[in-house]
Amino acid sequence: MQKKLFCFGLGYTARALISHVAGEDDWTIAGTCRSPDKRDKFARQGIECHLFDGSIPLRNIVDALSGVTHMLISTPPGESRGDPVLACHGNDLSRLTNLHWIGYLSTTGVYGDHDGGWVDDETPETPTSRRGELRLAAERDWLMLAESASLPVHLFRLGSIYGPGRGQQEGLKSGRTKKIVKPNQYFSRIHVEDIVQVLLASMAHPDPGQSYNVVDDLPAPPDQVIDYVCDLMSLPRLPDVDFETADLSPLMRSFYSESKRVRNDRIKSELGVKLKHPTYREGFAALVK
Repeated sequence: MQKKLFCFGLGYTARALISHVAGEDDWTIAGTCRSPDKRDKFARQGIECHLFDGSIPLRNIVDALSGVTHMLISTPPGESRGDPVLACHGNDLSRLTNLHWIGYLSTTGVYGDHDGGWVDDETPETPTSRRGELRLAAERDWLMLAESASLPVHLFRLGSIYGPGRGQQEGLKSGRTKKIVKPNQYFSRIHVEDIVQVLLASMAHPDPGQSYNVVDDLPAPPDQVIDYVCDLMSLPRLPDVDFETADLSPLMRSFYSESKRVRNDRIKSELGVKLKHPTYREGFAALVK
């Protein structure tokens, strides 16, 4: 079967997924970006790219989505219109008849703050930040469309993403990283290669309406991870910066307002995924090496 992947948002994770399928003869690739320069760059790479910033619908949407069998959504929701893809093209998507799989990239932020406690794939969603509320609303809107139009939507709740060119190792190189210390603060992480593993496994075994926590096996305090990466890179450990007095942006402060440890049972039991980087230790060691 000839397959066509369309990515609303050709960001970091989407490009990683594309790199795994673009060389296969039975796949064609298309997607969206926000600037003409990026569109031209993707075109030189053989990727059919359309301009879309979420404010107005795509031109020639019927032609753009012709033959699409798989779709990845990584565009973030907005304050006023919710999910931009649904706002602009919900009706268009509902008329597609050849879709085998839709993946919506969400966040573990939909679970809110659990004071360092554990959550799993069955934990009720109780967002405590505005960005978590917007993500949960977008998830529910996608599931509503899936039910009304019989679309194969899957939700992927991602932890903090790192990988080549992205993560603490890059922040340490540039000098941007601060070692923020806050008691009982836990974040869950995931290497981009393992996100791609999960997406490909879901494509091979669709389960419409399902959600998956996409995180590794070891949630950890951010200062502990920074110390580990400093040691890997033979750099002196950074001085502690107390969270209460740290100079942080509102967005970064909102991330620290939530602490939880996220389990990943479903990607293993239902999709059969064996993580390439089961913890941040293996992941960052591979990147630094």
